[in-house]
Amino acid sequence: MRRRLLLPAAVLLAALLPGAARCAEPISLHSDNGHYLLFRGKPTVLVTSGEHYGAVLNGEFDYVTYLAELQKHDLNLTRTFSGVYREVPGSFNIRGNTLAPRDGAYVCPWARTEGGRYDLSKWNDRYFSRLKDFANTASERGIVVELVLFCTFYEDRLWDICPLNAKNNVNGVGKVGREQVHTLAEKAVVDAQLAFVRKVVTELKDVDNLYYEVCNEPYFAGVADDWQRLVARTVADAEKGFPRRHLIARNIANGSAKISNPDPNVSIFNFHYCNPPDAVAQNYDLNKVIAYDETGFRGSGDAVYRTHAWQFLLAGGAVFDNLDYSFTADTEDGSAPVAPPTPGGGGGTLRKQLQVLRGFVDGFDLVRMKSDPAAIRSMRGDVNVRTLSRPGGEYAIYLSRLVEEKGSDGKGTGQFRDPAAGKTALLELNLPGGSYAGEWVNPRTGERTPRKLDGAGAVTIETPSFEEDLALRLRRTDVK
Repeated sequence: MRRRLLLPAAVLLAALLPGAARCAEPISLHSDNGHYLLFRGKPTVLVTSGEHYGAVLNGEFDYVTYLAELQKHDLNLTRTFSGVYREVPGSFNIRGNTLAPRDGAYVCPWARTEGGRYDLSKWNDRYFSRLKDFANTASERGIVVELVLFCTFYEDRLWDICPLNAKNNVNGVGKVGREQVHTLAEKAVVDAQLAFVRKVVTELKDVDNLYYEVCNEPYFAGVADDWQRLVARTVADAEKGFPRRHLIARNIANGSAKISNPDPNVSIFNFHYCNPPDAVAQNYDLNKVIAYDETGFRGSGDAVYRTHAWQFLLAGGAVFDNLDYSFTADTEDGSAPVAPPTPGGGGGTLRKQLQVLRGFVDGFDLVRMKSDPAAIRSMRGDVNVRTLSRPGGEYAIYLSRLVEEKGSDGKGTGQFRDPAAGKTALLELNLPGGSYAGEWVNPRTGERTPRKLDGAGAVTIETPSFEEDLALRLRRTDVK
């Protein structure tokens, strides 16, 4: 492991950040359009291709190098697990899994006794120093941290190694099975969980680049709704006396779902593997952020993750987070080759492609835009279209071909072999009369081609030839 001198977080911030930034308001919902975020005075969407959530709890992971790689590609989000949950080598067939630290490298929130068990009445100072330094290091680079407080236990062996399991602590806490951990079944477990939440919230109260997620994938293994609401309320109550408060996220479903009876303490609703991005339209009336919070189980090809990102953001979503398995505790610069059996992809090429997306989206007045299917009168050919618009002002249009190769298990491989690849397509737009200037953008390479047109109702244009996807930016020039 590469070693570095850790300066205290307060010293580091004082040296590198102006006073206003150190006490800035945390990332929040935009007051003019709650579907988007406001961060350091600017409307913001969050886009990333980040490590598999072990940056803090894995003591051998050099997060300074990792965060520098995200910053290099203008990626502005990292999702990390708090450390209550961890995995073991081989979990989910992930090679170099950062969430599965080797023996001795696990940095736990609770202190360990001489006998090797954890004492839930004592905190591990090293953990909280590392957590705060991670958040502050991300802050220096303009990267937002989504801190996941808890995670469902998918297998008994994952509950078997958790500090909250009675066999692993000296306090006699955790005499339940893995499907009762995230319920109100055992008061002692709940008390320990909420004490941890309050401690984390207190330690990170001055961080502006942060929001909390209650629990990862609670729709597995018996996570209870009343328990999730209690955790969210505990975060909110713990911050009542603080000058600044942080957003709270809740993971809703794999795919899409209509949210009923939303928790009033929750401002970000997370979906995993959300393609097609139906969750955005289904929950648009909540006027809250809808996030594509995880993908990365569709093979090693870049195209599937790139197209999912573009489709989701141009459907009106505000967050896209890809699992990038090229980050390991040996290659924090994201240079590790990714190959089967690891279930997903990642790498510098994909991060460059997502950088193109972030630059494209940031070029629009997003707060005044929304999904606008009516702007597309027709699309000739087997092409999917997503459109955001400020009608009569500016349009963000994304085209993607749909034919994906299937593996022997019948699932998508992430590789596209569309017979129309490399050809042009005809796009018929429905535009108010006027003059428009714009450009075609290749989402894979970032190459731009200028395009001008005059609108008067139905306007048909021929696209450049494209392989997998193509974007169009249009802005009206004859009115302000």
